[in-house]
Amino acid sequence: MTAQSVTQRESTGLILTRLMPGLHTLQNYQREWLFNDVLAGLVLTAILVPVGMGYAEASGVPPINGLYATIVPLLIYALFGPSRIMVLGPDSTLAAVIAALILPLVGADAQRAIELAALLALMSGAFCLVIGMMRMGMVADLLSKPIRIGFLNAIALTVLVGQLPKVFGFSVKADTLVDKATLFVQGILLGRTNGMALLIGGGSLALILLMKQWRPHWPGVLIAVVLATLVTGVGDLDQSAGLVVVGGLPQGLPSFHWPQVFWSDAMLLLPGAVMIALLSFADTSVLSRSLAQRGGYTVDQNQEMVALGMANMCAGLFQGFSISSSSSRTPVAESAGARTQMTGVVGALAICALLVIAPNLLGSLPSAVLGAVVIAACLSFADLDGMWELLRLRRMEFVLSVISFLGVAFVGVIEGIVIAIVLAMLVLVWNAWHPNFSVLARVDGVKGYHDVARHPGARQIPGLVLFRWNAQIFFANSEIFRSEIHQAVAQAATPTRRVDVAADAITDVDVTAAEMLLVLYDELKRQGIELRFAGLRSVVKDRLKHYGTLDVMGHDIFSPTTGNAVNRYRETYQVDWKDWDEP
Repeated sequence: MTAQSVTQRESTGLILTRLMPGLHTLQNYQREWLFNDVLAGLVLTAILVPVGMGYAEASGVPPINGLYATIVPLLIYALFGPSRIMVLGPDSTLAAVIAALILPLVGADAQRAIELAALLALMSGAFCLVIGMMRMGMVADLLSKPIRIGFLNAIALTVLVGQLPKVFGFSVKADTLVDKATLFVQGILLGRTNGMALLIGGGSLALILLMKQWRPHWPGVLIAVVLATLVTGVGDLDQSAGLVVVGGLPQGLPSFHWPQVFWSDAMLLLPGAVMIALLSFADTSVLSRSLAQRGGYTVDQNQEMVALGMANMCAGLFQGFSISSSSSRTPVAESAGARTQMTGVVGALAICALLVIAPNLLGSLPSAVLGAVVIAACLSFADLDGMWELLRLRRMEFVLSVISFLGVAFVGVIEGIVIAIVLAMLVLVWNAWHPNFSVLARVDGVKGYHDVARHPGARQIPGLVLFRWNAQIFFANSEIFRSEIHQAVAQAATPTRRVDVAADAITDVDVTAAEMLLVLYDELKRQGIELRFAGLRSVVKDRLKHYGTLDVMGHDIFSPTTGNAVNRYRETYQVDWKDWDEP
């Protein structure tokens, strides 16, 4: 074999391991890891099954599709995912989004719900894949913390209200939060509550929450599911008490199936697919980074997006629905001793074995318990404390969070998020349009120059206005810059000879702003006032030079620091001024 062919093989191998990090893990897999990964995978399976089934029902599709949406993503992520122990699968947050998007389009047609959920997974996965391949993972930053807190609280409330009828033993058909709440209350008042369902569902919810509080390392969900299934099966409660149960699952593994939908369906679901892609990547990115930090390794966020996209697309092609990372199941795998993604592979294979060998094992599982599992998950990601913290720290961001909450809860998931993002962008534009600025002066006993508005006793150098601008100067704020400098000159205690702009925070000057500077320079010059800059970055100087601005204003109007600008002014004008730290 020639040296060139060896080099080509090595290059191909590097590309493959970069695209499929699981190959690198497999090539370097250590035998002593296997026991930990297998044990953690079996422990994880006990949580994956009831959670996957519960989130499927919350998404508006049959429970079996939740298991399909668990098996395939675990296998795909094991190959493409950069994180070593991340667990992917159905997600309580996305469940409400999926249900809100597809249920208004399907009526009572369960098969159409499956088809639309699969289409949504395909589309959201494609967006993730494209964003990752174009290395644009930062787009998830559009979902700021206030928006996400409001969104999660609204989703928690929506899912909770949607699952409560199931815990009470009856069902309601409604699309909006208000309608769901109204029909739930009416159902209780009309006596539709099934006492046994409420006892088992409410008891399961209490057990899960109490064990999470007092025995966090115990599998509360698994214990609740096993106990409820045994009690229902032994007591034949589905017959004697009219308890709704999951029933036997279809035997066999998920098969390839292209969603049978219309082009119009894709157009209706397109905004939702984009939103799901951003939400799932935002959650996955945060969890992936925290796992990598604890494990002492790094992850490529764009590869994370690729892996998430592949997992979602394959879930859609094998009768699943949109998935994301799990901040509840991943810690289970981690605490059980998982070392690599082999844990997820073991979990997926164990679910496959369940579907092939014992599909009726959970036939007596009450639907009320699945509702309790979903409600417990909602209560875990609701963040009311986060909203109150925003109120304490920054009221504008609290307002954005409230708008996100109200929009998602009462207008619609996509509409609410879009409204909040648009408002966030408007706030961003407003802040850039009206940036922070100040007139600087000397405070006795304190180094540097400080805002006179915050230090009323500060002393200004006679004849010199030090004006600080804390943003770029561009078309939207250039006239504000000009007006505020004239205002500072007018309010100066002594006639002004020079204006020095403390410009270290100015990152850019566009063409409109450069023209404004020429106008300002000419206006000040006619008043006998010089215009200079201190601490302006070289890249901004180069831009002004390129515009030709400096050919008019001069190339020697810059000082390296504000202190140097003051010294140069004093040397030029010999003003009667003595600084506090001068002998």
